[in-house]
Amino acid sequence: MPYAIFAPRPGGPDVLEAAEVPRPVPGPGQLLVKVAAAGVNFIDTYERSGIYPVDFPFCPGQEAAGTVEEVGQGVSGFALGDRVATATGARTYAEYVVLDADRALPVPEALELETAAALALQGLTAHYLVNSSFNVSAGDTALTYAGAGGVGLLLTQLLKLRGATVITTTSTPEKAELARAAGADHVLGYADVPERVRELTGGRGVEVVYDGVGRDTFEGSLRSLRLRGTLVLFGGASGQVPPLDLQRLNALGSLTVTRPRLAHFLSTPEERSWRSGEIFGLAAEGTLKVRIGGRYPLRDAARAHADLESRATTGKLILVP
Repeated sequence: MPYAIFAPRPGGPDVLEAAEVPRPVPGPGQLLVKVAAAGVNFIDTYERSGIYPVDFPFCPGQEAAGTVEEVGQGVSGFALGDRVATATGARTYAEYVVLDADRALPVPEALELETAAALALQGLTAHYLVNSSFNVSAGDTALTYAGAGGVGLLLTQLLKLRGATVITTTSTPEKAELARAAGADHVLGYADVPERVRELTGGRGVEVVYDGVGRDTFEGSLRSLRLRGTLVLFGGASGQVPPLDLQRLNALGSLTVTRPRLAHFLSTPEERSWRSGEIFGLAAEGTLKVRIGGRYPLRDAARAHADLESRATTGKLILVP
């Protein structure tokens, strides 16, 4: 019998356990996908721990790639054997997942399914960050954090493709080398970031900060921006930011702050096709390098969560049934 990973209650990584489940059956408008790999993301840990409210017992996972095994009634555009991925699925820590067809993204034959699983959520995130939350132009300077992480490595590469200068941060010399290899122009530690950014930009500051860390970096992000700069807060790996007095944005130079969510940037078939087509295409041709920092058996999901939360990992972690 197939199995899936469940958290029976909120808690630490150790609450995750494997349980046998019936093979799912797709309903109208759905696909049954045999999972080749599932991506591990911070949002999975937030939901498992109870930071984000979910119903328990809870099967984590929004990201996966695999092969279509059944096609539900009324589905067009997909057939048995098709290779698909998703960044907005549910309960993907499993051998089989039922996926709404409008959440399925075609995977090119030239792209391995494990790579697609590692790329779907973070690649689409990096795509909307540089194209939509702030439309980066050649000559812009951007500050990012966690430059050796999954999003960080992809974001740096996309920023360089747009002609931007990239300043990023890492916590170790080894991670700094990975960030430089991805194209980062300047790699800093986490101390005195605004001051270092001002030095590197001749006192002006950066056009945009992409901040997925949250509470620990938010103040420094604001102070790193140029006049009329934009802070894109897209995550809270260190915790959620405190309430902000909007008048501070005026005092710091008419700044803009936005808090986007991936699902809102995949709202139409055309947008999903555009973003996934570009990201998967760049990876398939080798222009975009995807670093899989850890492959874990699906049954070892608890270890993957513990490693991710330790901040000791680089690139993307995936679970393989």
